[in-house]
Formats: sequence, C-alpha cells, structure tokens
Amino acid sequence: MPRLHLIIYIAVASFLMLTACGNSKKDKKRQPKVEDRIVGPQFSSDSAYMFCQQQCDFGPRTMNSEAHEKCGQWIVAKFQSYGMQVTEQRATLTGYDGTRLLSNNIIAAFRPEATERILLCAHWDSRPWADNDPDEANWHTPVIAANDGASGVAVMLEIARLLNQNDTSLNRSIGVDFVCFDAEDWGTPQWYDKATGSNTWALGSQHWAAHLHRAGYKARYGILLDMVGGQGARFYREGVSMYYAPKVVERVWNAAHTCGYASFFPNEEGGAITDDHGPVNEVAGIPCIDIIPYYPDCRESSFGPTWHTVNDDMQHIDANTLKAVGQTLIQVLYSENVQ
Repeated sequence: MPRLHLIIYIAVASFLMLTACGNSKKDKKRQPKVEDRIVGPQFSSDSAYMFCQQQCDFGPRTMNSEAHEKCGQWIVAKFQSYGMQVTEQRATLTGYDGTRLLSNNIIAAFRPEATERILLCAHWDSRPWADNDPDEANWHTPVIAANDGASGVAVMLEIARLLNQNDTSLNRSIGVDFVCFDAEDWGTPQWYDKATGSNTWALGSQHWAAHLHRAGYKARYGILLDMVGGQGARFYREGVSMYYAPKVVERVWNAAHTCGYASFFPNEEGGAITDDHGPVNEVAGIPCIDIIPYYPDCRESSFGPTWHTVNDDMQHIDANTLKAVGQTLIQVLYSENVQ
C-alpha cells in the first residue's frame, strides 16, 4: 500500500514538541479519558487473520481487475452481514499515467442514525507493481497485499462483527463509520521515468474528502489503519497525525498501553507520511491519525521488508500484530462511554 517515501521533518517535530509542552495540561483537561481498565469485547485475531486471507484469495486487488471487483462485492456483503448500512461511492479517477481507474470507496455505517460518529478507515486496493522488490524482475508484478491493504480491512471487519454482537455495551450516542478507500496504491512507481504530479497517491480518499458520502458529514475523529498485520511491526507516533490530531494520537496510544500493547505502540515519533489521512484532515476537516508501522533499522524500507514486494503475503502476517491493533481500537471505541 503505501507509498511514497518516509520523510523525517525535523522542523515539524520541533514544533510538535514545543506545542505538546505548551498545551499538555490544557489538552488533558479537554480530552475524554480512556478507561484505565480493559473494556469492550475481546478482539479475535483468528477471525481477522481469516478476513485477511479471504481477501488475498481473490488475488491482487489491482484497479480495474476482476479480482478487484469481486473482492469489493465480498467486502460489501461482509459488512452487510454484520448489520451495517453500506454505501458504494463509485467514481472514475485518473492515475499518474492517465489511466482511467474505476474506483469504489466502500462506506459501512454502524448506527447510521447516530449524530456523534467515529471514523475508521483503510485502503483495500493492491499495489499493481512490486517496485521495491530486491529482484528487478519483479518490479512489474502485482502485489498480493496481505499487509498493505488487506490487514486494515480485516481489522475493520472484525470490529464490525463485534459491534454487531455487542451493540448495547457501546455508548448509545455513538455511531461508527468504516470507510474502505480505493485507489490508494496507484501512486507513481519507482521505475517510472516521467514527471508526474504530487498527488498520485491516495486517490480514493482525495475523492471521498472532496465529495463526502453524506452531505455535511462529520466525525469526532478518524483512525486510519495501514499495514497493521506485519511481522515485527511497531507503530510510532506519525508526524502528520501529531500535527493535525495530537489528542487522538494520545488517546489511541493510551488505550494500547492500557491493553498491554505498549511494545507495539512505543511513545516515540516516527516520520511524516503521505497517506489517506492527509485528505481526511486537510479537505474533510476531520482530525485523523494514521496507525502505520515504522522500521527504523530496516534496510529494505522504513515500512518493513515486505513493503511493495512480492513477499507481502500471508506468510508474513502476524496474528499478534492484528490483535494488538484491533484490541486497542476496541478499547478506544468502548471508552467513549467515559466523558
């Protein structure tokens, strides 16, 4: 899935550190607390792993492919089976090279009547080219995208299943929207030698943010899930998230520590990432963070060794990582009872 490059913004980091120091007491007063005890149902890593596998069984879900269309239909049906109201936002978008992309953002709403909403999102398309593979012969091979795409959707599906089973234990005033962004991973490949614009990534979220699926749509906050099933993943505090939504970052990381997943969510900052949360923050005006791994010592990529390679497959998915992220999100959602 992603993307572009990882950039360390020293100036932004310095600004964020100063801002955090200057406003820490005020933010703590205004931010609803996350329960200091574990709340909500148990997230099933086995179920999430199965959802990940089922997406991969379609093959690479690259834009305009049969596998893409069939997997989209499957995602819609799964959310509907858990009582969600589903909207398909179809649009024809333009890729970096002028290719017409038949895009479909899939939005599933839990309690669509609730006015207070929380947004969970992930992209569901696959990278068409393994352009970061160590073997140049694979650079034009589609990626199966077990981690970089399927893992985020899998976590959301498991949460939707649990919400459907545990409706009454979630704050009655809260609704949850699951948005599966399309056309995230059609960004300019590394081997392309012609100049392109700067917005070739995250095309589906750009479209959604500019054409919200519901007029006047707002959410308290959003959480983007990107590559949340990889082996050895650690989720650092991402720079764009810290700039636009530091209180949401704090809330999520506190929830992870409460659930016993501090080792997966270190209190350290990583880089600033170009990803689907950018348009959500900048265009839709919804404070949104990115849960995305950072591998500071990985030679192949700061996103991990399988990023945009043919090795992004189920053999490199770790159920423990899925569990850490999924249980953390359950803690966040069910802590909305605490105001």
